[in-house]
Amino acid sequence: MIAEIDAGTIRQRVQQAGIVGAGGAGFPTHVKLNAQAEIYLVNGAECEPLLKVDQQLADRQASDLVRGLQYAMKATGAKEGIIALKAKYHDAIAQLEPILPSNIRLHILEDIYPAGDEVITIWLATGRRVPPAALPLSVGVVVNNVQTLINIAHAVENETPVTQRTLTVNGMVKQPITLTVPIGTTLQQVLDLAGGPTISNPAYINGGPMMGALVTSLEDPVTKTTGGLLVLPDDHLLIRRRKQDIQSVVSMARTVCEQCCLCTELCPRHLIGHELPPHLIVRAVNYQKADQASILLSALTCSECGICEAYACPVDISPMRLNKSLKQQFRKEGARYEGELRPADPMAKYRLLPVKRLITRLDLDKVNHKAPWQDTSWKPKQVTLPFSQHIGAPAKAIVNVGDSVTKGQLIAEMAEGQLGAPIHASISGIIKFIDNQKIIVSEEA
Repeated sequence: MIAEIDAGTIRQRVQQAGIVGAGGAGFPTHVKLNAQAEIYLVNGAECEPLLKVDQQLADRQASDLVRGLQYAMKATGAKEGIIALKAKYHDAIAQLEPILPSNIRLHILEDIYPAGDEVITIWLATGRRVPPAALPLSVGVVVNNVQTLINIAHAVENETPVTQRTLTVNGMVKQPITLTVPIGTTLQQVLDLAGGPTISNPAYINGGPMMGALVTSLEDPVTKTTGGLLVLPDDHLLIRRRKQDIQSVVSMARTVCEQCCLCTELCPRHLIGHELPPHLIVRAVNYQKADQASILLSALTCSECGICEAYACPVDISPMRLNKSLKQQFRKEGARYEGELRPADPMAKYRLLPVKRLITRLDLDKVNHKAPWQDTSWKPKQVTLPFSQHIGAPAKAIVNVGDSVTKGQLIAEMAEGQLGAPIHASISGIIKFIDNQKIIVSEEA
């Protein structure tokens, strides 16, 4: 079948299916497929501790993953495909090894963080280093994660749009699980499917413990990029950090930073040759050294992996939060970073962080459950579908309140020439509500 479908059809069907990067950023996948590359890399490292999605999908849907990669390689002209998995993903490796064609190989990663950051994964799997502020394509590589490639296979072969999302529910819940639900399901409903919290003071993170966001409402919907829901006590250090406002972060940095340089010595981007020096950024912010433009602008190259905050700093400040604040400011101003790729630190591979050590530092040992796969036929009676589930402009509704729709039907599309992805109904029902942010579909009239 792969030989029968041309590159243009692959791109068209991926675009029509509304596929975006399922790893969290949500970049429209059809745009990546319009590029020409040498290597197509599947990022199966599952960077964040406690999330168990891609490793189980790679096991259960190995054939779909390989075919999705082959379609992506055909669309981009890539001659080599690489599936990067951690060595501990034994089941996935066992399923994939026997079915790999000659132009696709596995790259086995150690259990380190942030293997899964695409720049670090490219370096580990290919030896190529992406320059600061550049795209992977600058070194001939295109990257997607496991769930994205599986979605490509389904879209190309069956014209199946993205209407569901696989995610992990982990932490202090009765039944830690990994399951697939319709997009637009509320986080509360996902939590209920895992049996609810086991503590009286739960707080929630949407995503992983390092880069996930604090949940302010369990009525928020699952989107195309929701990787997990973590349940922790509301006094856990990861929750306290997320509740700290930026003014407190700046004040604390100015008061207690001792310029030990550990944040820079353990910064993955700095280790592979990016300028990014978190300790100097902290110093420049503390003492308002506006003349150090290059140092400050290097904040734009921060991946927000959180190592500086969660592991490196001995006095519990957050260079990452300062970087995020600077990035927002610089983007409003239209500023760009233009620095060269420097030599990699000769100790780089030895300074990447073992995940077990990180989990212990984050006080997550007792909640790092396996979260096994659970098949479920459950579906919600109503879904909320945001128009912005991707990088770029929001989609625009093409249906009206009162219209009947079927699962998989196109209900919002992109204007001509805009970056984004269409939205499809994830259940059959009636359009109950439309505003500038979302569409609500309900089974009940």
